[in-house]
Amino acid sequence: MPRHERSRQLTGTRASIASAAARLMVEDGITDYHLAKRKAARQLGLTEHVAFPDNAEVEAELRAYRALYQGEEHEEMLAAMRQSALDLLELLADFHPYLTGSVLDGTAGEHSNIDILLFADSAKEVEIFLLNRGIDVEHADPRNERVEAVLVMETDTVDANLVIMSPQLERVSLKHRDGRARERVRSDALRALLSE
Repeated sequence: MPRHERSRQLTGTRASIASAAARLMVEDGITDYHLAKRKAARQLGLTEHVAFPDNAEVEAELRAYRALYQGEEHEEMLAAMRQSALDLLELLADFHPYLTGSVLDGTAGEHSNIDILLFADSAKEVEIFLLNRGIDVEHADPRNERVEAVLVMETDTVDANLVIMSPQLERVSLKHRDGRARERVRSDALRALLSE
C-alpha cells in the first residue's frame, strides 16, 4: 500500500475512534478520555495497538456531537453548571480558586463534575472552612503528586471536585496528560463568559 494511502487510512481510523469515543462519552457518561478511546476502538473492531486520536481530537468531536444533538439543551445545562461554579469561586475566594476542566471548556455533560483548583496551606484549612458553613464534603483520591487533596461536594447542579494544591503552585502552568496547557479562569473571567 502506498505511503499516502496508509497515512489517509490512519487519519480516517483516528477520526472514527474520536467520533465513537465522543459518542460514548455523551451517551454512557464516560469522563475518562483514554477509556472512551479504548472502548470506541473495540466497538469498531480495532485492536488497542492502533494509533489513538489525542484528547484534543476527541474534544473537538465531543463539541460537534453536543452541538448537533443537544444544542440549546446543552447550552442551558452548561450555563447552570457555570453559575454553580461561579458561586463556588465566590464562596472560596480566600483560597485563590480557579475553574478548570469540562465546565470551563464547554464539553461538560450531565455526568461531569465542576473542577475547582484551590491553593491553600493545607487541605484541613479548606475542610474546616466548609464544615463551619454546614457544607459536607467527601475525600477522593488525588490524581497526581502535586495535589494535596480532593474534596467532593454537592452543588445545585452537579458535584464539584475541589482540588487543593500548595500556594506555591498557583503560578505554575498546569498541563493536561497530553501536554496541552490546562485552561483555568478566576471568577471575573467566568462572570464575563456567563454574560456572553
